[in-house]
Amino acid sequence: MSDAIVEVKHLKKYFQVKNGLLHAVDDVNFVIPKGTTMGLVGESGCGKSTIGRLILRLTEATEGEILFEGQDIRKLNKKDMRQMRQKIQMVFQDPTLSFNPKMNIRDIVCEPLMNFKKIKKSEKDAVCRKLLEMVELPGDFADRYPHNMSGGQRQRVAIARALALEPEIVVLDEATSALDVSVQKTVIELITKLQREKNITFGFICHDIALVQLVAHQVAVMYLGNLVEVLPGKDLDMKAMHPYTRALMGAVFDINMDFSKPIESIESEAPSPLDLPQGCPFQGRCEHCMDICKKENPKLVEVEDGHSVACHLFQKGSK
Repeated sequence: MSDAIVEVKHLKKYFQVKNGLLHAVDDVNFVIPKGTTMGLVGESGCGKSTIGRLILRLTEATEGEILFEGQDIRKLNKKDMRQMRQKIQMVFQDPTLSFNPKMNIRDIVCEPLMNFKKIKKSEKDAVCRKLLEMVELPGDFADRYPHNMSGGQRQRVAIARALALEPEIVVLDEATSALDVSVQKTVIELITKLQREKNITFGFICHDIALVQLVAHQVAVMYLGNLVEVLPGKDLDMKAMHPYTRALMGAVFDINMDFSKPIESIESEAPSPLDLPQGCPFQGRCEHCMDICKKENPKLVEVEDGHSVACHLFQKGSK
C-alpha cells in the first residue's frame, strides 16, 4: 500500500520454554496507514504486546518482515536501528519502569534530545516546557519527580518524552489500562488531538475493545498469537464477523445496553499456548465449530474493503 507507514508480513515469534515451543505470534500480517490509529486487541497472553516490541525490535522476531516506510527494519544493524528509533517510539503501561526516579521531569523528557539532537543544557528548560504544554501539563512540572505525580500525569510525561524526537509512529502498549476511567478519557482525547495536529500514527495496544473502538481507525483482533479479524473501528458493533470478536463485543457493559437480554459468555477455557490443538485455536470455545476447523487453521481473508476475517464460516468451500 502506498500510504502504509508500517507493513507486517508473515511475522512470527516463538519462545523456547521448558515445556516446549511457545507460539507468541504466529504468521501475522497487517498494514498501518500513515496518520491513523490501529488498535490491537485481545485477551492477556494473545501476543499483542509482543507485536509492539517486535515492531520496535525490543524483541527480535523469529521470522517475517517489518517494513517501516518500505524498509525492513529487521535487516538494520545496531547503529542504523538506533537511528531508526527516533522515528518509532513506545509508551509502556507503567511509565515509571522506564523513568529514573532520581531524575526530574525536565531531564526525563529531554533525555532523548540530549542523546540524539545534542541540545544544550541551557535549552532544556524551554524545550521541556513546550513539550509539557503539548500534553497539557503546566511548565512548572519540569521540576517535579515521578513520585510527585499522579498516574495520568506520569503517562502524559511518557507521551511527551516519546514525542520529543518528533517520531512518525508511537506504539502505546496498554498505556491507559492502569488509569481511572476519567483519566483514560483525557489521555484518549490527547492522543486524538495530537494525531489531528501532527499527523502522528499510533499503534494502540489494549485489552479493552470498547476503548479501542473509540480511538482506532482500524482494529486488529488477536487470539493466541493469531490475527482473527481486521476491520474499521466504526464497524465493530454492526459488522464484526469472527465468533471471538463478537464475543468480546458482547462482553462490553454500557449504561445504555438492554439489560433484559442475557449476557453471553464464551464457553470453556482457552487452551494452553504450549499445547494448541490442530486447526483453529478457537475451536474449543466456538459454537459454530465444524470438522474443517479441527483440521485447518483458517487464513485471514478479505471479505470486503478494509475488512478481513480468519474463520471457516466465511471462507468458500468450508463445510
